[in-house]
Amino acid sequence: MQRIVLASNNAGKLKEFSHLLAPLALQVIPQGDLNVPECPEPFGTFVENALAKARHAAKITGLPALADDSGLCVHALGGAPGVYSARYGGEPKSDQRNNEKLLAALAGKPDRRAWYYAALVLVRSENDPQPLIADGVCVGEIAQALIGEGGFGYDPLFWLPNLGKTVAQISASEKSQISHRAKALNELISKLRETGL
Repeated sequence: MQRIVLASNNAGKLKEFSHLLAPLALQVIPQGDLNVPECPEPFGTFVENALAKARHAAKITGLPALADDSGLCVHALGGAPGVYSARYGGEPKSDQRNNEKLLAALAGKPDRRAWYYAALVLVRSENDPQPLIADGVCVGEIAQALIGEGGFGYDPLFWLPNLGKTVAQISASEKSQISHRAKALNELISKLRETGL
C-alpha cells in the first residue's frame, strides 16, 4: 500500500480523504503522525496555500503529499471568509466561534447564497515540477441557525436546497458524492489515471 502524507491535522479531513482514497490502495497519514509542523498559509488564494502545504510536507517526510486548502465563500460577504475560513472567529480556531461570527455577519442580510470551495494539490516530491491540481465546488445557502450533528466546520450552517438539509444532516456516503472535496478528489483521481501515476 502506497503511503501518502496528508498536509493537515484536521481529523474531519483525514476521515474524508481516507474514505475517498481507500479504493486506490493509498494509506493516508496525517502530517502530525510524521512530526510535520503546520505550514504558514500566507497567500490570498486557496491553490497557492495548498501548494505551499503540499511542498512543505513532502520536503520534511520525503513522501508524496496531498494538501487541500478549502473554505466557505459567502456571496453577501464578498467571498469571505474564504481562505480565512478556519480562523474566521479568531485564535485559537474554533468551529463554534466561526459559525457564531458568520451568523452575526449575515444578520439581516436576505442573500444567503454560499459555496464551499476546495483546491487540492498532490506533489510527488518537494520540487515536483508538475503538481497535480484539482478543484471542486458545492453550492448552497447559509441557514438561519445550526442544524444537524454530523460533519465539521460550517456543515451545520450549510443548507443544501436540493436535499432540504444541511451538510451536517447527511450521511458520509451522501457527502462523498456532493462535497467540494469529493468533487476535487474525483478530478484529481482522473488526472492521476490520465498521467499513469
